[in-house]
Amino acid sequence: MRLRDTVAVVTGGGTGIGRATALALADAGAAGVVVNYSRSADDADATVAALAQRGCTAVAERADIADDALVRAMADRVRDRFGRVDVLVNNAATTYRAAHEDLDGLTDEAFARVLDVNVLGPFRVVRAFAADLRAAGGAVVNIGSISGYRASGSSIAYGVSKAALTQLTRNLAVALAPEVRVNTVAPGTVATRWQTDLHGVTGFAERARAERETIPLRRTSTPEHVAQAVLGLLAMDQVTGESVILDGGKHVTY
Repeated sequence: MRLRDTVAVVTGGGTGIGRATALALADAGAAGVVVNYSRSADDADATVAALAQRGCTAVAERADIADDALVRAMADRVRDRFGRVDVLVNNAATTYRAAHEDLDGLTDEAFARVLDVNVLGPFRVVRAFAADLRAAGGAVVNIGSISGYRASGSSIAYGVSKAALTQLTRNLAVALAPEVRVNTVAPGTVATRWQTDLHGVTGFAERARAERETIPLRRTSTPEHVAQAVLGLLAMDQVTGESVILDGGKHVTY
């Protein structure tokens, strides 16, 4: 897939992995990038400004992917503005922090919210743009997590949601074939605000330092590394339904 003159939608595109992916798409020649967000308006606007500096037509679109009506309304606005959608990157996600052994600490409501955003959310967005993606012969990349493969992460709910997203990728790869390819990038530790919000700046720095001593590539992943993998999958015209783990090789040493 050639990205020059394409139109892409990146959910959660204002910060972290989403921002890095949006910028990488622009650098690869995308003509239009839609930066979806739900709360971080200032961050989304800053990303739009950075995209504009790269000569890319960019817009910020506010829509909580947990609300189907908002997602469909966003799709209508994007369709009216750009007339097409070639690429969809489902990056928006949420979590609920609870120790795995603290079963009572993970309420039904918290579990349901994580699943609603992390699994149903990407499904809603794909459903809203499916006709556009089919017409363009486009591609979808979902942002998963190593937590979908192993019993780790911020909570049981988060890990279960990312495992479900990997299976959703497989099912959508079949459902949207042959016109649309659907794949997943599953990062391990990535140096983002998400991590510092969970662990604090000092706490995350120490966790990352300790991890670097044990993983084969001896470095902490950045949002740009994830964006690189996203663009790699977009370029692989004969690959669909797959998940690429991006953790510096840590998963092969467990």
